Amino acid sequence: MGGRVIGRIAGLSRAHGARHNQGLDRMTALIAVLLVLLIVLAAAIVFGGPSTPAPLPWINNPFLAVDYSNLPPLQHFPGDDGVSLAYRQYAPGSAHPRGSVVLIHGSSASSASMHVLAKGYAHEGFAVYVLDMRGHGESGTKGTIAYVGQLEDDIDAFVRAVAPVQPATLAGFSAGGGFVLRYAASARQIQFQSYLLLAPFLGGRAPNARPGTGGWASLGFPRLMVVFFLNSLGIRVFNDLPVIRFALNEQARSVLTPQYSFSLMANFQPHLDFAADIRAANRPCAAVAGGDDELLYSDKLKQTFHDLSRDWPVTLIPGVTHITLILDPAAIKAAVSAVVDLQSKTAS
Repeated sequence: MGGRVIGRIAGLSRAHGARHNQGLDRMTALIAVLLVLLIVLAAAIVFGGPSTPAPLPWINNPFLAVDYSNLPPLQHFPGDDGVSLAYRQYAPGSAHPRGSVVLIHGSSASSASMHVLAKGYAHEGFAVYVLDMRGHGESGTKGTIAYVGQLEDDIDAFVRAVAPVQPATLAGFSAGGGFVLRYAASARQIQFQSYLLLAPFLGGRAPNARPGTGGWASLGFPRLMVVFFLNSLGIRVFNDLPVIRFALNEQARSVLTPQYSFSLMANFQPHLDFAADIRAANRPCAAVAGGDDELLYSDKLKQTFHDLSRDWPVTLIPGVTHITLILDPAAIKAAVSAVVDLQSKTAS
């Protein structure tokens, strides 16, 4: 009898030991998988950044012919965090301005890139303001911002500090056009009476996006995906790491913004659901683009808006490329006309 009891106890002990060993094996395997995952994530963050793309002459060269001798000096306003942010102001060509246009430059650029277009608006009687968006030019730390959403806060701070002449149109070019859509889709859209999208970048998944943005940008996909994943978990410690670089020549790299951190890239474009942004923009909007745009499929803009129940006016300028949209006289005339039409709608 006693022997049987002892045998049963020994058997139970062996079974418990086997289960315990199996549990340890599973835990060891899980720890090993987690360690491998951490190593992969760390490698993506450290080594998965963007490469430097070859310079694109048709991006860099058109600005060489621009006369900057009458470029207005930079003025400044305080951001919500107290950082001094820069902008340029162009006086209207008439005693009584017909309204105002606030211009947002494209990716890597600064307020100076919008000089020709700004003069066109001023000549037609508009008060014009051109911002160095934070992370560009003389606004903040080049290539990064503190958090996603800071750019919208900066626009609000600008409106409070400068009080643009009414009615006011917020207009953006390329990535700046995508950001203008982002702003127009938010509850802040009441700050401006209308919005103009100039060759807007609507996001990599939008119908008008060319593969690889025509060679303009190089994404560090491994780093980008890991930082995006960590953000979904509320972890933002790597948001200041660069995830995209632009096809600038050496001279341009020294004065422009050659790369963006995750925070700046995520903020200086529409939300990931660009369609939701289009549906949420309730103020008058319009778009102007070049018929020969190398970065975007301009001919798909109108249908994209129409498919989302937005019959926004879209003007395509034959023979005009991405960059010459803000330099070519015919394109500038079309951009001015678009604002005239938009502001006439808000007045009626």
